Amino acid sequence: MNIRILGAHARETASSKCVSILVDGILAIDAGALTSSLDISEQQRLEAVLLTHAHYDHLRDIPSLALNLFRECAQLQLYCTEGVRQAIQSHLLNGVLYPRFEELVPGNPTVIFNRLKARADCMIGRYKVSAIPMHHPGAAVGYHISNGSGHSLFYSGDTGSFPSGCWRRISPDLLIVEVTFPDRLESLAKASCHLTPRLLQEGLDLFRRQAGYLPRIVVVHMDPSLEDELSRELATVSTNLGAQVTVAREGMELTLDTLPAGRNPVPRAVTPVRSTWVTRC
Repeated sequence: MNIRILGAHARETASSKCVSILVDGILAIDAGALTSSLDISEQQRLEAVLLTHAHYDHLRDIPSLALNLFRECAQLQLYCTEGVRQAIQSHLLNGVLYPRFEELVPGNPTVIFNRLKARADCMIGRYKVSAIPMHHPGAAVGYHISNGSGHSLFYSGDTGSFPSGCWRRISPDLLIVEVTFPDRLESLAKASCHLTPRLLQEGLDLFRRQAGYLPRIVVVHMDPSLEDELSRELATVSTNLGAQVTVAREGMELTLDTLPAGRNPVPRAVTPVRSTWVTRC
């Protein structure tokens, strides 16, 4: 399982992109940086895009991706909850901002919506995917994704805490989790349903108690203007837990398949690329 962090941040700047994760070049999670990171041929290779919730920074590239695939006579398979589908059709692909690509060509839709039910396993190609409700507005879910080789990851999406029993359902090799604000802004984080390093540590302590181990942790969705402060606090969390906590970067690549299945894989990080996105096929 090869994981590429296309976008690692909560806001877009000249040096940061909104969150998008690419698995094995064919399965994308969230659409904050798909068209800005992938060339046309790579976009055509996408077999499915999973969306965590109905906030713009996670959906922003859906219209441009749909337009690109429409022009290439290709299809876009979107997987999301019903609330996310309604938001996209009402506000993005609504026939005003962008065409309704799911009905633009009768009998040959460019966009196909696939409804995911919370807490139910679904096979998407060779991946088993489970959508797990999270504490964040916008019909938010996180995704547990496993392949046929016994490797798995969990991506939290946006969340202010980890729901009761969440960790009893999954046993990932890799946890990709959001941390948006530093500890001094905890009140803002709680009000907007995001994590701080301290809140992350609380959630990971619970994970260890319930699951009996800690996976490797990669942090995304940092506010770019607060990243230095966040990095220092996350280093403290890593020390406190005795676990590897890595701050994601645009261009980071993680490989699980070369590692023993089950517990504590060590992600292999590739040097981040910021000014020019170079991909490996």
